[in-house]
Amino acid sequence: MTLTPVQQKFILHWGEMGTRWGVNRTVAQVHALLYLHPEPMDAEAICDALQVARSNVSTSLRELQSWGIVQVVPVLGERRDHFTTTTDVWEMFQTILDERKKREIDPTLELLRQCVEEAELNKRESDETRQRLRELYGMLDTLSGWYGQIRALPQGAVIKFVKMGTKVFKTLGLAG
Repeated sequence: MTLTPVQQKFILHWGEMGTRWGVNRTVAQVHALLYLHPEPMDAEAICDALQVARSNVSTSLRELQSWGIVQVVPVLGERRDHFTTTTDVWEMFQTILDERKKREIDPTLELLRQCVEEAELNKRESDETRQRLRELYGMLDTLSGWYGQIRALPQGAVIKFVKMGTKVFKTLGLAG
């Protein structure tokens, strides 16, 4: 498979952005390739298109599957696994947010909850430490609750909400 210059540009940029988001470059490039490719691809075709080692592609595919954004799909007459990703950008974004919340925010909230409880019981902790931990926990807990409310909305409602932009601020009397 030969990539067009536009496909190459996007895949390279997505890989670069992946590193800034804490994702391995090849993982992000594999995702970008599958996003652009109209048909499911096997690992060998991915290796050929990206010019990367099979072991790197296999590791990347496992990582993307663990995030829930790449799936194995059957292809009639083929014995090899084929992979695809959603092309619904809103669904993909929500899946990534869900996974980041599960991996990053939820454990941090639990740790902060424990720290707040321990700080309240330990008189050696300063009032400033207790207050700052309570504030941080409260903020993250509020954001987590807000995310849960937004996530419970149908996708169409979320899209409308996001597209409202500054109208939300005007409705709340916050924008002039």
